[in-house]
Amino acid sequence: MTENNKKILQKANEAVSKGNYEEFLQYCTDDTKWTFIGDQVLNGKESVRKWMFNEYIEPPKNEVKNLITENDYLTAIGKIAVMNENGKSTTYSYCDVWRFRDGKMAELMAFVIEHKD
Repeated sequence: MTENNKKILQKANEAVSKGNYEEFLQYCTDDTKWTFIGDQVLNGKESVRKWMFNEYIEPPKNEVKNLITENDYLTAIGKIAVMNENGKSTTYSYCDVWRFRDGKMAELMAFVIEHKD
């Protein structure tokens, strides 16, 4: 199961990198819940869809450093570069903790900070 969850997240991330957000959403449960610690909570696919189309003006550049699995949980550690509306790219370091249910991403707890070199 844990290797399958890794493959699911990798396919989902690949879809995002190509700007195919609808394909990404196919890997999420309808009632997916995303919690950005210290920022906001998104409830359901529609909220996530709106967030992605607002936040990802261009497909982000995601570099996953580690994937750590246990039972229904998968932790992804990495960096993501996101373009803003002014054409400026900002890089963030993140630790995403995903909970899977029935082979889909059901819940996300995201710890995200701006990366300073």
